[in-house]
Amino acid sequence: MILGSLKNTKRIEALNPYFKKVFDYIRTHDMASIPAGRVVIEGDDCFINVVDHPGKTKETSMLESHNHFLDIHIPLSAPETLGWIAREDIAETPYDEKSDSSVYEGPAEIYTTIQPGEFVIYWPEDVHAPAISPVPFRKLIVKARCD
Repeated sequence: MILGSLKNTKRIEALNPYFKKVFDYIRTHDMASIPAGRVVIEGDDCFINVVDHPGKTKETSMLESHNHFLDIHIPLSAPETLGWIAREDIAETPYDEKSDSSVYEGPAEIYTTIQPGEFVIYWPEDVHAPAISPVPFRKLIVKARCD
């Protein structure tokens, strides 16, 4: 897991071949005003889901992980809390190849709140519970292939 600011992405851009393209796109487009949906950065290997989310509670946000894609979560209109637990610290669950996801029971170990202008990156080893917010909000979920 990596926490950071959209103002300071240079160091991490070398960690994945899609990071620079994603952060450059986000910095040069008004993501708050584009329609909700998918923005293709590089085919099916890297894209941004623009989501208008109703918000969840810690109890209703399911833990998830992905095998082939990493996630970058970026709230746009309100703070977002996300849960985290290391994949090796939770019982493995069935994997769905079509959605590239596993869903887990139980609470997260750590909860972090990020503000608009900040981001969190979750790698395949990071089980995470997204979209915790008491208010509806707009967010970006970047999916970037990492296998």
